[in-house]
Amino acid sequence: MIYVFDGSLPGLLTAVFEWFERKPGFVSLKSMEIFQPEAFTEVMVIDTNAEKADRVWAGLQKKIKKTWLRNFYCSYLSEIPEAYQHLFQFTIYIFQNPVGAETNYGNEHVMALSKYAKSVEREKHRMEAFIRFQKTGDGMFYASIDPDFNVLPLINNHFKNRYADQQWIIYDLKRKYGLHYDLNTVEEIIIDFTTEANKKNPPTILMDEKEELYSLLWKDYFKSANIVARKNTKLHVKHVPKRYWKYLTEKQLG
Repeated sequence: MIYVFDGSLPGLLTAVFEWFERKPGFVSLKSMEIFQPEAFTEVMVIDTNAEKADRVWAGLQKKIKKTWLRNFYCSYLSEIPEAYQHLFQFTIYIFQNPVGAETNYGNEHVMALSKYAKSVEREKHRMEAFIRFQKTGDGMFYASIDPDFNVLPLINNHFKNRYADQQWIIYDLKRKYGLHYDLNTVEEIIIDFTTEANKKNPPTILMDEKEELYSLLWKDYFKSANIVARKNTKLHVKHVPKRYWKYLTEKQLG
């Protein structure tokens, strides 16, 4: 049997609730985005229900520690299609076993969530380290990203605390939503970009007149501080993979 859900976390949790209501045996969980009908296979479309989802989440809070609730959430944010199935089966496994079942790394779903969570946490830390803001003409600080995983919900507090005295926007171009901090709160936003502005960097007309100068000064500093004789490209790429270089001003030395 196949359960088809809307791809949301409440939708996934609702699917777990529905499974326990019906006990249909093994179920394959698919998001609507990737679902392809299969001949001779029964399909049930899951209608997301906030009350049912909350009951499942409350149950998980009683069964597993906060670190594993975090692993669960990070695994969901990985957006890997196979992760949804593991999350679904992991939740069923947890409810069907005594407290502490999440420590059984012999279980394939426990292992899978641990792996996904580590990858997402690694991406989170790299975004926190490599994001560079650019000041726009209206005084807003802007940065666009396209991370491998949906880490915006995880970097919220880091940037709110670190840049508490300035308004900023971090926009995920791949997922088409962002975070906006107005000196008080952080809210999710969607920007209707023009073709020109839908790029990694805001167009020049939107930039603060001093931003290009700051960029040049930083590049000059990087050149002077970089000791060629001690260059170790292999080690450098290990700590700063090339796919993150596009975020770094010092890497744009043309």
